[in-house]
Amino acid sequence: MTQPRFDLDSVLLVIDMQYDFMPGGALAVNEGDTLVPLINRLGEQFRGVVITQDWHPAGHISFASSHAGCAAFETTTLPYGPQTLWPDHCVQASHGAQLHVDLHLPHAQLILRKGCNPHIDSYSAFLEADRSTPTGLTSYLKERGVKQVYVVGLALDYCVAWSALDARAAGFTTVVIEDACKAIDMHGSLDKAWRDMRSAGVTRMASSQLLS
Repeated sequence: MTQPRFDLDSVLLVIDMQYDFMPGGALAVNEGDTLVPLINRLGEQFRGVVITQDWHPAGHISFASSHAGCAAFETTTLPYGPQTLWPDHCVQASHGAQLHVDLHLPHAQLILRKGCNPHIDSYSAFLEADRSTPTGLTSYLKERGVKQVYVVGLALDYCVAWSALDARAAGFTTVVIEDACKAIDMHGSLDKAWRDMRSAGVTRMASSQLLS
């Protein structure tokens, strides 16, 4: 491993690099698998690495199959607000929920599993979709003295963007490494994600700025 560029006050937050988000997966992000080598290289630049893993129980409330007469990608209203309904994905202990075998970040200190509550979805690594239930990541990072969060992974316009926005709201300097992410881009979701992040003060960066 090369000498890390960043000390422990910075963290690389690697979002949901799981088989169900890769080509051929239940909720595939186009070319998602091509990010793995780049994320591995970026990981070498950080002493601090946190990985997230979507980890849904069977019958999760965000699955279209849990709502009679509904189809994937429709929107319904749940007690906490609007919810996009997804194909069944990242079911606990399934192959699709596993991290990509070539993701090589052995020095990662934490793998955070999210979406475990059967009644609440969780895009963000920091707050569940009810926008009030914390995952505990904010406290974990602050107690370790983290000041900067660099975000990569899948999907840019959902879990990456929500995580970046919540990291910024929690007071962290937040950077999205653009070419180390891929988007779903459904109904203008990518443009909206960038607008929201820019307004919140999230920085947009290319991996070459870190690897040069």
